[in-house]
Amino acid sequence: MKEIRIGLIGFGTVGKGLAQALLTQKERLIEKTDIIFTLATVADISTDTLPDEFSDVTLTKDADVIFTDPTINIVVELIGGMEPAKSFILKAIAHGKHVVTANKALLSVHGREIFKAAAEKNVEVGFEASVGGGIPVIKGLKEGLVANKINNIKGIMNGTANYILTQMTDHGTPFHEVLKEAQELGFAETDPTYDVEGIDTAHKLAILMTIAFGLHVHLDDISIEGISSIEPTDIDFAKNLGYRIKLLAISRNHGDHVEARVHPTMVPANHMLATINGAFNGIQFNGDTVGDVLLYGQGAGMMPTGSAVAADVVDIGRNIACNSVNRVPALSYLPDHIKEPTITPMDQLICPYYFRVTALDQPGVLSLITTIFGRYTISIKSMRQQEHDSNEPVFIVFMTHQATEGDVKKALEEIDALDVCTSPTVKIRLLIPE
Repeated sequence: MKEIRIGLIGFGTVGKGLAQALLTQKERLIEKTDIIFTLATVADISTDTLPDEFSDVTLTKDADVIFTDPTINIVVELIGGMEPAKSFILKAIAHGKHVVTANKALLSVHGREIFKAAAEKNVEVGFEASVGGGIPVIKGLKEGLVANKINNIKGIMNGTANYILTQMTDHGTPFHEVLKEAQELGFAETDPTYDVEGIDTAHKLAILMTIAFGLHVHLDDISIEGISSIEPTDIDFAKNLGYRIKLLAISRNHGDHVEARVHPTMVPANHMLATINGAFNGIQFNGDTVGDVLLYGQGAGMMPTGSAVAADVVDIGRNIACNSVNRVPALSYLPDHIKEPTITPMDQLICPYYFRVTALDQPGVLSLITTIFGRYTISIKSMRQQEHDSNEPVFIVFMTHQATEGDVKKALEEIDALDVCTSPTVKIRLLIPE
């Protein structure tokens, strides 16, 4: 029976989840693989002792102990961030070690360098846990959908943002109150910027686009908007109009160019993604052979993410045992066939829109606004005006047919410059039915 020895860098939440998964599933993994998966060494600068059940595991504060140990087959990096994570991964590869990581931020920025180094040393890089936590998104896309041209990707990829929007929708609570509650419950970080401003979601979209389309997509290629400006008023209007607001990652493959965007989106209430609530994730692919596929589950947490990391460890262990390293290319496409992306400029995006204009309730105001929309060929599908009993400004909500983003920006600049408009217009894109 073969033994695969693992060196773990980082014994935080996910590191503990991996350790528990390998321990509790040890016999089951032997039954499935005929391999003993042994956690040999843990490197962590803030951990002085390991739990009693890991008494036979070496604990060190020096990661080099793992890199220079010839008996260790796989290095698992779970410290996150750019450095020293990048240096650790490259050093592991240089020593001929296979690597597993959950570090989506690192891969979305420096993935090209890391995968190139791994290919040159003929070692594998597993990164299932970088997208979707415990959901087998990467494996599903690379292997389950290998016989498909992927037409589009749509997904809820951040549990914190989805939890906040769900609470706002179900209870009418303002954003900042829900965020505070989410932090107290442990759903949101002390600094929630990456989650609520869409950056974490963009990291994941960059990785999925690279695999789906065979393109070197970088974080900087993606247009990003967060949810911090969403008001309960917009949530209420959305519900009344038959929509739910979700933070979506969206990429559509146009052949010679691809969309790459993350932003709040009005999703029809009967759409599959509209039903995914709380801290759950849901990622939908459309393939030309299979049609629509939705993957749903817990996108974070100790054991779900630990499960995904363990899956990579087992996959690589099987490949080592069968002398079939890199049987499945890390990014689905063979390296020579991964191209540079042409990203659709946001000004060229075409979709329907929701606008909430705040204006004084005076004669002629509606005419002024609709004239500007007409000037930029923005066709109004429906309009609603807030009822009121005072001289305060009112909300006028417009739902449009498909319009071009560049025209929308110009029209809203003119509308917001009107003396009768008292606040910037709120713009939310609608999900295009496909």
